[in-house]
Amino acid sequence: MSRPRKSRRRSLVWRVAFVAGFLVALGIGLAVVLHDWFEPLVASAIAAAVMVPVAIYIMLRVFADMTAMFRALSGTVTSYRDGDFAFSLAWEHDDEIGDLVTAHNALGDTLRGQRETLVHRELLLDTMVQNTPVAMLLVDPRGHVVYGNIAARKLLAEGRRLEGQLLSDILDAGPEPLREAVTRGGDGLFVVESDDGEETYYLARSGFRLNGRPHELFVLRHLTAELHRQEVRTWKKVIRVISHELNNSLAPIASLAHSGGELVKRGKHDQLDRVFSTIADRAKHLEQFILGYAKFAKLPAPRLESVAWRDLVERLRGQIEFAVDGPLPDTPGRFDTAQLEQALVNLLTNAHESGSAPADVQLRLRKLPGAVAIDVSDRGAGMTEAVLSNALLPFYSTKRGGTGLGLALVREIAEAHGGRVAIANRTTGGTGITVTLTLPQ
Repeated sequence: MSRPRKSRRRSLVWRVAFVAGFLVALGIGLAVVLHDWFEPLVASAIAAAVMVPVAIYIMLRVFADMTAMFRALSGTVTSYRDGDFAFSLAWEHDDEIGDLVTAHNALGDTLRGQRETLVHRELLLDTMVQNTPVAMLLVDPRGHVVYGNIAARKLLAEGRRLEGQLLSDILDAGPEPLREAVTRGGDGLFVVESDDGEETYYLARSGFRLNGRPHELFVLRHLTAELHRQEVRTWKKVIRVISHELNNSLAPIASLAHSGGELVKRGKHDQLDRVFSTIADRAKHLEQFILGYAKFAKLPAPRLESVAWRDLVERLRGQIEFAVDGPLPDTPGRFDTAQLEQALVNLLTNAHESGSAPADVQLRLRKLPGAVAIDVSDRGAGMTEAVLSNALLPFYSTKRGGTGLGLALVREIAEAHGGRVAIANRTTGGTGITVTLTLPQ
């Protein structure tokens, strides 16, 4: 329950009314006194001449504290505008000006608290940015560095400040790969050679407007240690996969070779054909496995040429069965025929291995702005979220005896062309997946 507000001792209105009434009464009294010696008009004129300066003097004295307070309020408002919230005012009277001063001081306290919170946040953010191991540079429209954190100073200026310097001068004094990466534009990796070996960095850049002016942020991340860890993990996985495949082929071959020797000793030559046939099958499987790895590891740069889509489809039809969904684009595509053919054969083969009927294995081409999308769809069981998220990784396979290189090779070919690959479960017409290979045109 709120307490009733205390009544004011003196209201500002009553204060003004009291002073005005006093002056009026004083003027009338003076006019009455003067009326005994002068004519009424003259007495009134003399009273007015005397009362005007007296009234001005009294008003100035009575309202001097109010005038001073208004000046102080004006000054503190100017200070607030300039971001200085350290001032507060005092008013001894309990009136309307007192209410204004109280509200003014409360506003100052609020702004001061907000400023302190903002300063603490800015200090925390600056501390985090300054001490992050990622190098950051903020560059203004004229190419001057307006901010560089500690990591950027160590990487580019041996610990010296970068603010105020031209980015071009910093790059000229830095390693050539960094200058080429910035000049090339966009994001990407670059490698700097040093006495200790190669150091790998990732450059990311983004533009935004600051105070109405365009700025650009450069972020340099040192990836050497992380890539080395990933490389070791990858090699371990490769060795495990290769060892598994070699054992799966060499162990039966060794066993069959021993069995063949025993059959020769016993004179059972009629059974040798089966033994040699099985050895040949396992050797062929091993050869295909090794060739798959070699093809993935030695993918050459694509040789782009103009090729009619109908010709590519006919080449594919000669190798595997599928249905074409929709018309083919009239405009030829630009791609490496052998590589794209290999990628699509892998996708179509996977579609057949999903258990789909040949008629349900479909290929569709769609024109996009500046690109073409190639969809390969099936009506298999689809994929779980876990499988979808890992399907494009090298050596990941859900098939018994699979190498995990089919989709990885498709992804490698697409990215070599400047494109991308996406996999998604079909949402209409039943189960199945759609692999979309998008190529720029």
